[in-house]
Amino acid sequence: MSPADALIEIDRVTFGYDERRTILADISLRFERGKVTSILGGSGCGKTTLLRLIGGVHAATKGRVVFDGRALDVGDKVQMHALRRRLGMLFQFGALFTDLTVFENVAFPLREHTDLPEAMIRDIVLMKLNAVGLRGAASLRIAEVSGGMARRIALARAIALDPELIMYDEPFAGLDLISMGVAAKLIRTLNDVTGATSLVVSHDVPECMAISDWVVLMATGGRLVAQGTPKELMESRDPEVRQFVRGEPDGPVKFHYPAPELDEDFGLAAAGDGAGGAGSGATGAGAEARR
Repeated sequence: MSPADALIEIDRVTFGYDERRTILADISLRFERGKVTSILGGSGCGKTTLLRLIGGVHAATKGRVVFDGRALDVGDKVQMHALRRRLGMLFQFGALFTDLTVFENVAFPLREHTDLPEAMIRDIVLMKLNAVGLRGAASLRIAEVSGGMARRIALARAIALDPELIMYDEPFAGLDLISMGVAAKLIRTLNDVTGATSLVVSHDVPECMAISDWVVLMATGGRLVAQGTPKELMESRDPEVRQFVRGEPDGPVKFHYPAPELDEDFGLAAAGDGAGGAGSGATGAGAEARR
């Protein structure tokens, strides 16, 4: 991929929320224009953090995030406003405004970033809601919809401005199998019809493999494990890749977050010594009584 083909470039980026814990460790990636790229990996490996860096929520500790040929400066409010006009974000937990109706939630970015007349905003909102199967729910309040419906409303809001870049953070979480299939098809269709670039963060391997042009696999500590086409990752012989894409319980990827040994955390060694000493004393006292 040439630099001109990449809408986003992650150039040797390191990031941590504090000095003690590194979330992303010197990673470099390019996301091609007009493609669907899935970012897979276990919980806590930095997938959502990567989206936040691209969206300008945080600045990289080291390295650069480049969007359409220009390095991001999160302190430049004009640049950030222009960037966010060009991207849509489906947040992991929806992030809907609970005091607004379904319609008002989807209309929000249109009113924030455009001067369109209300009649046109109404038509756009209803079209986006229709695309996710919820045009009939436009007048409902957020408290009146299910978790799966809320996720689809958030998707309608993310695409309201027909953005060049759409970032999906766990788009399949909380959806039933039918809704999951519809959402996956919608992500692929939106990308192909609009020519947008899509980044999908997810744990759902089958859905991501079915709709993606490119797949990135990350691991704990912000390491880049592998990247390639869905076919290449599914056929990989790398133990870490195989374990993740096949969902195998045993392998190099550990279930437990790194922690001290149990006896160190719970003082089992000291307790054992104390118990042994107490036991010896009791035994000695018993012997003395028998005498």
